[in-house]
Amino acid sequence: MDAIYFRLLGLRTRALLQPNSVYGCLLIFFDSITQIIMEKAKPLSPSADHVESVSKPEKYFSRELEDINSIPLGWFVWMVACTASIAGLLFGYDTGIISAVLVYIGNDLEGRPPTHNEKEMITSLCSAGAFFGAICAGLTADKFGRKNPIYVGCALFTIGAALQGSAYTIPQMAVGRFVVGLGVGSAAMIVPLYVAELAPAQARGRLIGLNNICITGGQVLSYALGAAFASVDHGWRYMVGLGGVPSIILAILLPWCPQSPRQLVYNGRMDEAKQVLRKIYGHGTERQIELILGTIQDACDEARHMNEGESKWDKIVQLHRVPANMRALFSACGLMVFSQMSGFNTLMYYSSTLFSMVGFSNPVAVGLIVAAPNLVMAFVNVMLVDRLGRRRLLLYTSWGMCAGLIAVTVAFAFLPVDTETLEVRGSGTPREAIVVLVFLLWFVIFYGVSVGNTAWMSADFFPLEVRSMGTMWMTCSTWVSNVIVSSTFLSMMKSMTPSGTFGFYAGICGLGWIWIYFFYPEVSGLQLEEIREVFERGYGKSMRSSKRARNVERA
Repeated sequence: MDAIYFRLLGLRTRALLQPNSVYGCLLIFFDSITQIIMEKAKPLSPSADHVESVSKPEKYFSRELEDINSIPLGWFVWMVACTASIAGLLFGYDTGIISAVLVYIGNDLEGRPPTHNEKEMITSLCSAGAFFGAICAGLTADKFGRKNPIYVGCALFTIGAALQGSAYTIPQMAVGRFVVGLGVGSAAMIVPLYVAELAPAQARGRLIGLNNICITGGQVLSYALGAAFASVDHGWRYMVGLGGVPSIILAILLPWCPQSPRQLVYNGRMDEAKQVLRKIYGHGTERQIELILGTIQDACDEARHMNEGESKWDKIVQLHRVPANMRALFSACGLMVFSQMSGFNTLMYYSSTLFSMVGFSNPVAVGLIVAAPNLVMAFVNVMLVDRLGRRRLLLYTSWGMCAGLIAVTVAFAFLPVDTETLEVRGSGTPREAIVVLVFLLWFVIFYGVSVGNTAWMSADFFPLEVRSMGTMWMTCSTWVSNVIVSSTFLSMMKSMTPSGTFGFYAGICGLGWIWIYFFYPEVSGLQLEEIREVFERGYGKSMRSSKRARNVERA
């Protein structure tokens, strides 16, 4: 009877969340009939045993359902999130290390220094590879599970590191960057999706944010090793070669991580999914595990019904034609494009070049000063995001990015930069260069606590039937924007002047804040199966109204 009750309870929950749909109306009708039959079946003078058996479901519904989000997190889910986030460390390291490599590569490739165009090509090929890596991971994630693309990413990271470290020609270096990019794209697409499907609702932001912390940690590590190997002959080879070590560690640890419980339920492996949920909700009762499993099963049944006989192309069409899916896609991809086009990637890829240009004698070490606050603010973001809510945190902090870049724009207007060589005329470090450093630091602080980490949390916007496709598009939008920034920055500095370039990025940041206000909703604290309702009601739903929806469900 308990199993039947939990199944009915899951159906009733879905009906209350979708009261205007035909599906919801039918479920409410049958639920009402069921309650009438159960009411008529009650004996006139129930015994004590019968009263106890009837009161248990009501007690469970009113109290234990409410307490699911208060189940303490166990060590298991943190261990899995930390292991998967090693891929994020590789992502940050391999995209950040190029900053130091471009400064210290010297004449090691073809006996001459690379030109500005060749530097842009080497840098942007990683982002181009990431674009195709994200597509491959997205197309295979549903068929082969969430873990297999991570294994493939480990192999790509290792091969790419070996190709770069042994490169003596620009084509080999470019191929190595492209192969690493394939791994970066695979990791960037699949890890947030994998962690989102494992994480309890009350900690999903923090657990996905852990991957973002590892991304920024990888960037800090890349700057630190760049500074450490700066004085070593051919030190840049060690810089890129060491990127293959964490990927081997990740491949060794992955067998201890479970498959996504939602993927297991979708493929009919209920017992395995239940075992995984017991590990994730280690302090939860058996009734709570059954309820969570029932809710997931309902969502999977609907997703399976919607995907029956459909191809990958049909899923892409469904992602764009269903209004709720399209709103989710627009919100997720829009914030991601904003985060990439804000100008931060100019620092990640070219900070050493930029600080060398304005006169700092150890530009890689100065770049480390910028990268370290980004790591600190990633921790701050993880601590605040589930408490304040994503939307509120973004609105409170993202304005600071625009303010910081406006100050950088003004400071560059007073720096005598030669636009042909991109060097400051004169010797020493001008006072304006200090102002540039201070306000770039300001920009990084606000970026790290706002869009830099929150943008990667949007994998949970999509319903299960299109989640892998939606996450793939979100990740692809990342790398298309990334390619644009990495392949045009030095050219923009020459054609638009440094002041004009950073003024352009300041304008994007200002428009981004307005976009967040109108189009980015609040989903913090909601179960994955509840988020669909947010986008069925439009954009900009607040945390308070999200909680009201859950209260309606519990009423």
